[in-house]
Amino acid sequence: MDQIMYYSTNGKAPDVTLAEALLTGQAPDKGLYMPRTIPQVTDGELASLKGKTYPEIAEFILSKYVLDTFSREVLRDLCVDAYDYDVPLENVFERTYIMRLDRGPTASFKDFAARMMGRMIGALMRGQKRELVILTATSGDTGSAIAHAFYQIPNIQVMVLFPPAEVSNRQRKQMTTLGDNVSTVGVSGKFDDCQALVKQAFADPELSSIRLTSANSINIGRLLPQIVYYFYAYSKLANPGEEIIFSVPSGNFGDMMGSLLAKRMGLPIRKIIIATNANDEVPNYMGTGVYSKIVPSRVCISNAMNVGHPSNFARVIDMYGGWMDESGKIHRQPDMISMRSDMFSVSINDQQTRMTIKDAWESNRLLLEPHGAVGWAGLKRYIEESGDSGLMVSVETAHPAKFPEEIEALLNIVPDIPPSLMGLEEKTEEYFEMPVDYNTFRSILKERYEP
Repeated sequence: MDQIMYYSTNGKAPDVTLAEALLTGQAPDKGLYMPRTIPQVTDGELASLKGKTYPEIAEFILSKYVLDTFSREVLRDLCVDAYDYDVPLENVFERTYIMRLDRGPTASFKDFAARMMGRMIGALMRGQKRELVILTATSGDTGSAIAHAFYQIPNIQVMVLFPPAEVSNRQRKQMTTLGDNVSTVGVSGKFDDCQALVKQAFADPELSSIRLTSANSINIGRLLPQIVYYFYAYSKLANPGEEIIFSVPSGNFGDMMGSLLAKRMGLPIRKIIIATNANDEVPNYMGTGVYSKIVPSRVCISNAMNVGHPSNFARVIDMYGGWMDESGKIHRQPDMISMRSDMFSVSINDQQTRMTIKDAWESNRLLLEPHGAVGWAGLKRYIEESGDSGLMVSVETAHPAKFPEEIEALLNIVPDIPPSLMGLEEKTEEYFEMPVDYNTFRSILKERYEP
């Protein structure tokens, strides 16, 4: 197969291979890597996915991107190892479904991308003498998924930054109780502050002796596996030639980018519903054409989506011919007509989120947590405003048991705890605490990781 090269959305860095993009994370010009060409899936190939397992579909889709880096045999083994859990598609009514991406080891959709990325980077690092240090910022689920995905992988160290006031107890404990090669840092700020510290470290020449990369969704290795579950849902539910609508709760926009890449690869997606919480910078932009970051980001119960400037939106802008730099400045406007044709964007506040959780349970015995409720509310808003019908899938991104206080207060029930969350309360946790101060962060990095 022809080798796919990866370019930076800022356009000022040389193209790189997949291996280089995986190990680098962010491009040196602070842009995000994108595939120079997007491989296509033919109608015949799409039909052939019918009846295949999730690991088989993952192998097929990822083979379009990675066979110049990993052999077919290695890729197959990575997929079987990464995806050893169920992916339920729950019918709610008519042709409307919930896709539950919460059955992995951290009960979050982040497991799908993090586990595959961890295995790919682990394979690339085998036998290397120099350690790789993965820095990641999290607003909730990313940190635990990355920590578990890279836990005890040789030659890899992990440091996760998170805002303690904005993550749930279970989300925090999933990453602060591991130890070994995983370190966690509680930053007395917001997710955007954590993200900014990580990005500053990547650009800091004083840290050049430390081999740094990111496992946030800015890394292309996080993005590619997120294409797979859209193809999986279609293969399980669609009739030949049928179009599908996806509603995707969106924070940093990696999950939504997976659906957009799936559409560009040939998956017949009629509409992508972008459902945000009260951090409505993207819905506002889609309506007005003017992009304004929300600083500081607004605190919502769907905490993993508390993002005032989603990094991955630069990739969305890029796919429609525009250019947004890492600061959020748009230097070249994208094709807004095409964007609005492909996507429907809506903001759902906390009151609406809670009402959705109650209504879904009372009307359909559908148990949602806050993020999935934002997606479900977005889908219902789209149906109301468009009158559209047909095959529709709303994405549930976390297990309801990660938010027991909210569920119990609203529904007077305690969600069953999945095996992945059992015993967390008894585990001992350990993490650093620091202010929003880059010099302090740099000192921590040097002390722990400088050769």
